[in-house]
Amino acid sequence: MRLHAFGDDALSDHDAVRIAQLVRKGELSTEEVAAAAVERAAEVAALNAVVHTDQPRFGRDPAVPLFGVPSYVKDNTDVAGMPTNHGTAAYVAPPAKVDGPYARQFIGTGLTVLGKTAMPEYGFNATTEFMTREPVRNPWHTDYSVGASSGGAAALVAAGVVPIAHANDGGGSIRIPAACAGLVGLKPSKGRHVDGPTARAMPLNVISEGVLTRSVRDTAAYLAAAEDRWRNPALPPIGLVTGPARRRLRVGLIVDGVTGSQTDPQTKAALEATAGLLERQGHVIDPIAAPVGPRFARDFVLYWGMLAALAVSTGKLQDRAYDRRALDGLTLGLRQHYLRNIRDTPAAIYRLTRTKHAYARMFAHHELVLSPVLAHTTPKLGHLSPTVPFGELLERLLAYVGFTPLNNVAGSPAMSLPMGLTDDGLPIGVQLSAAYGDERTLLETAYALEEARPFPRIHR
Repeated sequence: MRLHAFGDDALSDHDAVRIAQLVRKGELSTEEVAAAAVERAAEVAALNAVVHTDQPRFGRDPAVPLFGVPSYVKDNTDVAGMPTNHGTAAYVAPPAKVDGPYARQFIGTGLTVLGKTAMPEYGFNATTEFMTREPVRNPWHTDYSVGASSGGAAALVAAGVVPIAHANDGGGSIRIPAACAGLVGLKPSKGRHVDGPTARAMPLNVISEGVLTRSVRDTAAYLAAAEDRWRNPALPPIGLVTGPARRRLRVGLIVDGVTGSQTDPQTKAALEATAGLLERQGHVIDPIAAPVGPRFARDFVLYWGMLAALAVSTGKLQDRAYDRRALDGLTLGLRQHYLRNIRDTPAAIYRLTRTKHAYARMFAHHELVLSPVLAHTTPKLGHLSPTVPFGELLERLLAYVGFTPLNNVAGSPAMSLPMGLTDDGLPIGVQLSAAYGDERTLLETAYALEEARPFPRIHR
């Protein structure tokens, strides 16, 4: 049931850093690398991961770090000449006239853009499934979800089509698909990269931009390259992190989720194995409680619903032909949930805004926090489908997405690493979280874990 495109071509099983090195040396051309990626995408078309293709858009500056590396952009970010449809069937977007703010930073790292990747409607779901069209499938087992909302990006990177792809994260949308697809997914600190227009318009910005990769060094290389293009002066610089540090860390261990969900046995086993590995590397593991309770989950769902209501109410501004009847069950359910509870909005946003203080207190005595990414292993397609009645679907989502939203609300960095496999051979992710602005400690620790226990690969 696995489906991948790894083979003996220009891409081989190289990561992005290696491809860029070969292009700089003249051993590979940007054209042959892009052509290999296009051929690989065709080989795994049954994953349904690509929603728009175009002629390769090559970087202009051969001196930048990732020049010549093929990639894709998620379908909620404007790239000139391509439509941005946000995963919805309610309208058909025209091609964007110019690159969006974040796309300029992304493309400026040297990446070659080949097209757009699939996402669920407005990024609200934790699986990339739709009301009427085929879902995005997990290349590790095509009967299973690949997560969301950056599900198309995850499927392409895991299947070997490209080594790196754009992703963004408003509630776990980098880390969830990374966990499902056996990838490295780092959600940066709020403001680390250039914000897109959606993030800028939010009363509480929960979105961070980033990438999905197969290696820690690719994630580190991208962060450094993006920082070369633009750096937020309010945050400490990361620079290029090239390996593990040797310092001893205090690591808080959280086992169960902030939504009240209980972690399942296979996920807990992967978590405990990772904690044991960190202990053997000299770190101190200290079990701690989640810094927020069930009220946080209720407030986050209300905020989630507010975003759905805003998306629907502004649809006509995007396209006069916007058809609410084509919206999926989750978007409509979240909107109705919000409208029924709209009076609670000011208090919910106030409490969510103060979450950063509770989060920061965890790092008074710890440098990192270790937790699962998800409360249970990757579900089969259909379990989280937007065709499931809203009340039941919401319960399932809360039982699944038990850890990731905290970092979005707090604005803090967090990273998913593939540290286990289920009995059926599907990846299991664990999450490392750090204090605001401390991506460096995440990367250094991730290097050490990858070195000690190389990440599973779909083709090996």
